[in-house]
Amino acid sequence: MRRSLVLLAALFGLGAASPPPAVDLGVVLQEAPAPRLSDYRLFVDAGADRPNGRVVPYTLATPLFTDHAEKSRLLFTPPGRKIGYTEAGVLDFPVGAVLVKTFAYPADLRRPDREVRKVETRLLIHKPSGWTAQTYVWNAEGTEAMLKRAGARLPVRFTDLKGVQVDLDYAVPNQNQCKTCHQLEGAVTPIGPKARNLNREVARTGGGQANQLESWHQAGLLAGAPPPAARPRLAAWDDASQPVEARARAYLDVNCGHCHNPSGSASNSGLSLTAEETRPAALGIGKPPVAAGRGAGDLLVGVDPGHPDRSILAYRMASAEPGVMMPELGRTLRHEEGLDLVRAWIRALPPQPRAGL
Repeated sequence: MRRSLVLLAALFGLGAASPPPAVDLGVVLQEAPAPRLSDYRLFVDAGADRPNGRVVPYTLATPLFTDHAEKSRLLFTPPGRKIGYTEAGVLDFPVGAVLVKTFAYPADLRRPDREVRKVETRLLIHKPSGWTAQTYVWNAEGTEAMLKRAGARLPVRFTDLKGVQVDLDYAVPNQNQCKTCHQLEGAVTPIGPKARNLNREVARTGGGQANQLESWHQAGLLAGAPPPAARPRLAAWDDASQPVEARARAYLDVNCGHCHNPSGSASNSGLSLTAEETRPAALGIGKPPVAAGRGAGDLLVGVDPGHPDRSILAYRMASAEPGVMMPELGRTLRHEEGLDLVRAWIRALPPQPRAGL
């Protein structure tokens, strides 16, 4: 599922002799979700491998971890509408925009392009009343995905990067669970497509690299964008050439910051894990828990500098027990690499006084 970003001109179908029917904007904007993914006409093939015109692939510097699922991301914008640039938070997507994310598992994670099984495709649709979240589950043949409002449990088997077979009870979220994570000030909102997370170099078809946001700007998709050097940038969590702190903060921003921020669903914790946060106590450094309950594991502070084993943050990331583990939704497995990174960041922190002790 890891694919290079295709040139925008090709994705818009320029030069095609007989273009397929366009994305059905009427279905996109109708109040009720379509029963089938194909009803939107976001793709021109039954297997959803070929995006329709104006459906553009994108990638994130640091993506959300979801039990090792491979993800492909696409964006649709209606004709004549542009995305507004915002330095902080999610970009200002126009009404009619659709964010498309497909979750899939190759039989072997070490060979990500072979024997790939699509599991679900999630849509975030910007309607006149606001964003709505819909989930579509793929059939065994990989030819159609059907709406699943109540979520589902699907058996998934794959071989991980260490060559170990994993049997997973994959959780497709229900609509309420979607709202829990995608909530900001009580309204549904996207998580990943922020300027800092999209501001990265991606591969061109035909070779070379291009800045993703600059490509959108030049293609007329993005309005009001400042020069590339003035745009904020999020580190790639798995890029070992970047500082541990930047990588760990990026990981926490994407995996935790959508709930742990002053306007998120976990605002009562007093913990803010967004990339913009600078206050040590808000990051959990030396901070006693407020609402962790048994999730604190009898530990005293969220982050104990130099001591990951004494830090509630690392303890909850290491757990796979419901009611203890964090994030509490979106995973059933422990993300060993992400945990190792956060533990390394905590270990490197200089000692600081504990807040409120």
